[in-house]
Amino acid sequence: MFRSSPRVARPIASCVSKRNLARVASGFALPQSSCIASQFQNYFLVQRVAASRMASTTVKVPPMAESLTEGSLKEFTKQVGEYIKQDELLATIETDKIDVEVNAPTSGKVTKLHFQPEDTVTVGDDLAEIEPGAAPEGGKEAAPEPAKETPKSEEPAPKEDQPAAAPKPQESAPKEEPKKAAAPPPPPQPKKESAPQKESSPAPPSGSFSRSEQKVKMNRMRMRIAERLKESQNTAASLTTFNECDMSALLDMRKLYKDEIIKKTGVKFGFMGLFAKACTLAAKDIPTVNAAIEGDQIIYRDYTDISIAVATPKGLVTPVVRNAESLSVLEVEQEITRLGKKARDGKLTLEDMAGGTFTISNGGVFGSLYGTPIINMPQTAVLGLHGVKERPVTVNGQIVSRPMMYLALTYDHRLMDGREAVTFLKTVKELVEDPRKMMLM
Repeated sequence: MFRSSPRVARPIASCVSKRNLARVASGFALPQSSCIASQFQNYFLVQRVAASRMASTTVKVPPMAESLTEGSLKEFTKQVGEYIKQDELLATIETDKIDVEVNAPTSGKVTKLHFQPEDTVTVGDDLAEIEPGAAPEGGKEAAPEPAKETPKSEEPAPKEDQPAAAPKPQESAPKEEPKKAAAPPPPPQPKKESAPQKESSPAPPSGSFSRSEQKVKMNRMRMRIAERLKESQNTAASLTTFNECDMSALLDMRKLYKDEIIKKTGVKFGFMGLFAKACTLAAKDIPTVNAAIEGDQIIYRDYTDISIAVATPKGLVTPVVRNAESLSVLEVEQEITRLGKKARDGKLTLEDMAGGTFTISNGGVFGSLYGTPIINMPQTAVLGLHGVKERPVTVNGQIVSRPMMYLALTYDHRLMDGREAVTFLKTVKELVEDPRKMMLM
């Protein structure tokens, strides 16, 4: 029960009879001549408005992660006055790493939106208001009838007593002038040598050219990527060492077993799984590649979490294959495929990208032949893979054509020495060129 305000209750108590109260309680309307009919209407209107306000549900900005407290409102999927179902997407919030989806906690009509797209929102802020209730037929409120067009006023007809406009006089045809007699031809004149004319400059092309510019605000993910890459260059003493890898054995193995692997696991047998496994094995002999600098201390790890660089329409993300050292090549490949699909679908969570001790980036899928990757801080090294190209190489004194790939290892020289970096990359190369060696390590 809602308490009535004194200003409304006092007149009602003073002039409402028991009979009228009984009529209201039983659903009958008061007589129009009653002294309190309008006061009763106002009273119950106030109570209904108060009840509707108390019944509305406030949608708040949900918790994102321990390291994220704010984001940018990307869009609302519903506008004020539209109905939304429970668990239906209401808004999307863009953060530095992922997009956070906010679903409706209840079904009802959206009555208020507290922010506009691109506004900064903080965890716990009021995002929207929903008035619970079932949607009407059609799921939306009835659209207002379009206003009828007023008929255009016709010009008044001329009155009978007004004289009609006189017709315009016809223009007289132009008179022909008499032809003159033809003049006799002039006598021939001697030809003069004309001075050499300067070459005229070519005329500019007649087509029009567009020279417009457009400024687009960077999204939060792109801004974060820019900050981290610049931080890497400013912090790490980056150095890159290169090698090349004969991919013949890996291509032959993939050709031999790809159908069986697809039938067994449903995953295509690619390069990334085998390279990731080779890196985990090589890191056992060179633990600094899997370590990190923290202040004046070095953190050595007995596990290897491989960050896999995945290109998405919004930017580069690096989901993590955890405990890759304890997984088989096929299990690593399955996890890479799963994370890659989530990344391209925009479904990655913060847990999918947290951590990571070593990164692999495959620019060869885009046709890269050579390049130097940038360290994913606070990691110590990153391996860059490139395209496979048939090139002439020397094998046992003979020049033969082999599918070759350039490998690039960028490392933080503050922690890793050149000997360690070269040894690590050489071990990865040897394991990929002869995958059977992985069974011996």
